[in-house]
Amino acid sequence: MILDPEIRRILDGTPLAHFATILPDGAPHSVPVWVGTEGDHIVILTGPSSQKARNLRRDPRVAISLTRPDNPFAPVIIRGKVVDWIDGDAGWAIIDRIATKYIGGPYPRDEARVVALIASDHQSIS
Repeated sequence: MILDPEIRRILDGTPLAHFATILPDGAPHSVPVWVGTEGDHIVILTGPSSQKARNLRRDPRVAISLTRPDNPFAPVIIRGKVVDWIDGDAGWAIIDRIATKYIGGPYPRDEARVVALIASDHQSIS
């Protein structure tokens, strides 16, 4: 699904997203994450062995919610699935782009990171 232009504008800003995955026992696991876009996909960064990465490798379905910085009463809801993982130099290029918008510079290289590429199958703004 192509990203709605208004949702893309919000994702390309600096909202903190609530990112939900599914634990092995079926329970939800939700954590705040930085988000961005890559083409018509949503991207997040994570450690390759983090709980969310392990959850997503087992079950790629995700739910993302965030509030617009200019209107916290109009939540953005996205559901989709991870369709690819990007690591190495290509992953770090995306990670640094996301980090720069949130912290003003590249992401520290002291820990391994990967990028999850997410295809949306539902998008809404209330």
